[in-house]
Parts: sequence; C-alpha cells; structure tokens
Amino acid sequence: MGNLLKVLTCTDLEQGPNFFLDFENAQPTESEKEIYNQVNVVLKDAEGILEDLQSYRGAGHEIREAIQHPNDEKLQEKAWGAVVPLVGKLKKFYEFSQRLEAGLRGLLGALTSTPYSPTQHLEREQALAKQFAEILHFTLRFDELKMTNPAIQNDFSYYRRTLSRMRINNVPAEGENEVNNELANRMSLFYAEATPMLKTLSDATTKFVSENKNLPIENTTDCLSTMASVCRVMLETPEYRSRFTNEETVSFCLRVMVGVIILYDHVHPVGAFAKTSKIDMKGCIKVLKDQPPNSVEGLLNALR
Repeated sequence: MGNLLKVLTCTDLEQGPNFFLDFENAQPTESEKEIYNQVNVVLKDAEGILEDLQSYRGAGHEIREAIQHPNDEKLQEKAWGAVVPLVGKLKKFYEFSQRLEAGLRGLLGALTSTPYSPTQHLEREQALAKQFAEILHFTLRFDELKMTNPAIQNDFSYYRRTLSRMRINNVPAEGENEVNNELANRMSLFYAEATPMLKTLSDATTKFVSENKNLPIENTTDCLSTMASVCRVMLETPEYRSRFTNEETVSFCLRVMVGVIILYDHVHPVGAFAKTSKIDMKGCIKVLKDQPPNSVEGLLNALR
C-alpha cells in the first residue's frame, strides 16, 4: 500500500475517514485489473471527446441563411450539408455517455461490494478510485463546455426540423441512417439537460442502487461521501497538497469533490445539504472559495 498515506484517523465520525488517495500514480493490483481494463478502454477516448467538443463551432451562419431564404435550394442544401456531419459528432458524444455510464456501474459494483466497507475499498483499490475520479472529472469538464455552447442545441433542433420536413415531402434524407427517429429522441432529451453527462451519471447511480436491493444504499452513499472527504482533506492541508507533482491535480480534485457531492445529493434520500449528511458541506464550499474565483465559478454554479 505504498500509494496510501493515512492522514487522519476517524476520530470525528461526522467528518468520516480521510486518507491520501494517489490520483497521480495509483496502479491496479491483480484483483482490480479486470474492471480497470474495461473502464480504461472507455477513458482513453475521453480526451478526444473533450477536444472535439471544444472545437465544435456549429452551423449557425448556414442555418440563419437557410431560414432567411427558405426558397433558395442551394442555401438549404448548404445548411443541411453543414449540419449532418455535426450531428454525427453529437451522436458520438451521446454514445460515449452510454459507454461512460456502463463504466461507472462497473466501478460502483467493485467499490461497494461486500465484505469490505466503501472506505476500505477506496484505500485498497486506489486505481479504481482514480478511474471513478477520472469519470467525474471528465463529466464536469464536458458539461462546462456544453453549457457555454448554444450551437449544439440549435444545430440539433434544425436537423430534426429539416428531417421531419423532408419526410413529409418524401425527400430521401442523407444522414438519416446516422440518427434514426428513436435515437434522435434520446439525444434530444440528453442535450436538453443543462448538464447532460452529470444527469447520465446521476441516473446510472440511482439505477445501480435500485437494481442492487441486497446492497445497503449506505454502501453507495458512503463511497461518495468518503471520496468527497478525501478530496477536501487533500486540498485544504498544505502538507498533503504539496505531494501533488502536477499542478492540474488541484483542479482535478476540486471537480471530483463537486461531482461526488452532486451524485450523493441525487442518490441519498435526504441529500448532501441536510444536517445529517456525511459530507462536510461547509468545509467543501470553503475549499472552493479559497481558490482563485475565476477557476471555480463553474463548480460553485454546479453546486447551486
């Protein structure tokens, strides 16, 4: 357990157990490898998805021209030609959310199983805990980018409107095979959310709890509250923070902390902000407010 440094014993039950979780260097043990490798296949595509989303510019100009000149066939074709490949990208993002959900459910299964407590799991299986953190980190970054890009919903709405008009006029629609009506409905619900990836993970966690009736709900909520506690302690204690070798690890920890709080709030019967919550919300918010304001505004908004 060289990766693990106990930093606080559980003297304060309200605060929960706290330990150093090596987000930078944790490697899977033999018993973790199967789940780790499955999730790794998904996570290796995460950075590419973020790059595609970051460079997503939309077809706003072409769509405006087509709407302003409804009888100009060339402009209609130009707008359609611009939107179809973009919808292909949106489909890729949506399909990735489904893969991410499957990965999360695999990790939850591993990190909440008996006979170990969630704290013991996070201590013993640091590589899986790191992957869980990476999923949350990706999720909040994806949603931050999506929230600031109105072109996504505009493009998709135009695509659906044009597609239904083509159907009425019996015009063969190139690109319809890419996104059929059923898939378009699911994608529409996904992109209508302010934070679609977080909603996907919240629903997946809730579903995991309801499908595993033999598993006490505390196994899942304690896993989340422990992760929030670990991130908070690592961030607010200079000695542990100095162990980070990469400056990006601070923003990674902040995003993970906020992500697990939101998941906990969705899954726990009384939520994260109740007095009986196992998450020290005051401490977590203080850690956020101690950072440079422009770096955490999105995270504070996510909590609000």
